[in-house]
Amino acid sequence: MKSNSTRKPDLSAQIAQAIRDAIMSGQMIVDERLPSEAELADQFQVSRPTVREALKRLAAQSLIRTERGAFGGAFVNRLSYEEAYSQQITTSTLLLSMNTVSFATACEARYALERACTRLASERRTPDHLAAMRAETHRQAQPGLSDECFCASDVAFHRALVDATDNPVLRYQLAGAVEAMQPLMNMITFTARSREEIVRLHNRIADAIEAQDPETASATLSELETYTLELGQNVMAERAQKRDSA
Repeated sequence: MKSNSTRKPDLSAQIAQAIRDAIMSGQMIVDERLPSEAELADQFQVSRPTVREALKRLAAQSLIRTERGAFGGAFVNRLSYEEAYSQQITTSTLLLSMNTVSFATACEARYALERACTRLASERRTPDHLAAMRAETHRQAQPGLSDECFCASDVAFHRALVDATDNPVLRYQLAGAVEAMQPLMNMITFTARSREEIVRLHNRIADAIEAQDPETASATLSELETYTLELGQNVMAERAQKRDSA
């Protein structure tokens, strides 16, 4: 095996990092036009294809956008919370799948974060937020609903609760908790859990949010956490027993 000590540095990654640092530090502001490929190639003393690759990296991170025409070029992008939302979900999902995160740790994090939303959700919920939560509990109660659709509805219910805070920063931060952790927990527990119990707890949460009662909503989330933890522990114990007896 050849040593990596002679491997050439990834110049495009270094250039992308330098531009990213300038954007993050405020040296380059939103909508500012980047130098041309030729100017960047001269500045960094590299070829234009290397600059092009660096710009592709930045575009993939939604840090820049390209525009065509006489006044086109690469510009610093204005990244919205909505655009960053999916990136947050992807990052959180990768972290959970590529690292050893216990079921208990995932539950603790997600429910702690969601309980922190109950006060704002109770104060700011609108009829649309409540309607979204009620629609999901109604959907979950349908006898013919598949496991996959039930899990998707479970995620949608909790997302509606977070949306009710009307705080884009919270919605962004909790994207990973709800959109990544909840499916992980659903995958482990969906065969063992009682749909009736989930619907009962979800309805209590929705009732509390509608009544502007964050204490009851938070307490019910804690009850849901305990139920989920017990299910997960039982499922994993059964799996371990089957492996040992095989």
